[in-house]
This record gives sequence, structure tokens and C-alpha cells, in this order.
Amino acid sequence: MSEESSLRVADADREQLIEELREHAGAGRLTSEELEQRIGEAYAASTRADLDALRVDLPVSSTSVKLALSKRKTQLRRRLRQEAGGSLGVSALSVGIWLASGPAASFWPGWVIGVTLLPVVRDAWHLLGPASDLDVVQARLQVRHERHLARERRRRRYRGLPRP
Repeated sequence: MSEESSLRVADADREQLIEELREHAGAGRLTSEELEQRIGEAYAASTRADLDALRVDLPVSSTSVKLALSKRKTQLRRRLRQEAGGSLGVSALSVGIWLASGPAASFWPGWVIGVTLLPVVRDAWHLLGPASDLDVVQARLQVRHERHLARERRRRRYRGLPRP
């Protein structure tokens, strides 16, 4: 038994399964007796494996697909907000330096703002726009995350070297 299937389930998990079972019964995949039996077993279920056993012979329901899509969008929005926060911090620091040095010169922080926020705005459009493409957004966020991790590994490697 895998680790996830041995986890205990909450009432919300049971209710989600019951909603899926009702959807399947409405589509004619379950009789009313089977539905009642599975609902009783769902309320008695204590682990994820118990719930999975009740849906093993049924196709994936539209309810579970919508829920998985919603969770994925929420996770991508959270990652995008984290990146936007970093970009806004760098932009605010640049504007602060520009103001401290005397704003008589041209507004050079505009370049910093454009460079740091452009990828975030592009990914936000792909995520929240009319034709959202979650795979593209997730791939771009993952590439930027891996680049950040590689930079951190290089910094750690060079920390121990003596400086000239």
C-alpha cells in the first residue's frame, strides 16, 4: 500500500466522492442500489484507499477533472504571485535609488521594471487570459525556478574559495 493511500480522509473528501458517484448514477453507470451501497461505504471509509476502491470501476468524472484543474490553477497563481512579489521588490528598490540620487535624470528604473515584470505579465496573461494555457505557464515557472537553483548551487560552490 502506498503512503498516500494509507492517509486518513476528511469529510470533504467523502462528500466529493459522493458527488462524483451521484454524477455517475445520473449518467446511468450506477443503479440506485449501487449508489446507496457506495454512499454508505463512502461514509464508512477512513483512508484514501477505501475511497479509491469505490471509484475503481468508474471513469474519471467531470467533477474530479474540474477540481484538479482548479487546484492546479490555484497553485500556479500562487507561484506567479511569488515571482511578482520579487519583481516588484526589485522595481521598488530601483525607484528608491533613483529618487535618492535625484530624479533629475531620465527614469532609468523603467528598464528594470520592464525587464523584471515582463515575464510575470506574460505568464499572467497565459494563466488568466481568455485562452489559458496552464502547461506553458508551468513550464516557464519551472525553468525560472531551475535557473534560480543552479545560481544558488554556483554561489555555494564559490563561497569557500579565497578572494583575490
